[in-house]
Amino acid sequence: MFDVSHIHPMLVHFPIALLCFGFFLELCYLVRRKYICLTAAGLYLLLGGTLATVLTVLSGFFFTGEMSGAAGAVREIHETFAVATAVVALLASGLRLYLARKKVEKSPLMTVAFLLYGLAALGVMGAGFYGGTLVYNHMMPL
Repeated sequence: MFDVSHIHPMLVHFPIALLCFGFFLELCYLVRRKYICLTAAGLYLLLGGTLATVLTVLSGFFFTGEMSGAAGAVREIHETFAVATAVVALLASGLRLYLARKKVEKSPLMTVAFLLYGLAALGVMGAGFYGGTLVYNHMMPL
């Protein structure tokens, strides 16, 4: 039987894949600047990853139960990483969309957007690590 508590675990992999692979494409674009399609794909993956991150964070808040003790402490760290990732991804997306709309390709703001994208990728990895720790160390039977 389907339970709404399953929504969060089903969504968590999308932000991880989209943000990490998108940032990887942006790194590849830095190495080979002649392939503009890499940064375009990176932008689309950033936008999709940002949307997936926001939906995943909301599903975690609304559809998962409370925890206490050591599990509660790990969950707090997991939530902190998740919310920070969502905020940073929203900032990176907004900045990238602004620069794309203005057709700006070389600007210090592109560097800022790239760094924010990198922070979002690192943040989603941290959230994933603590989420996995929560599941495998505190929720699964031994």
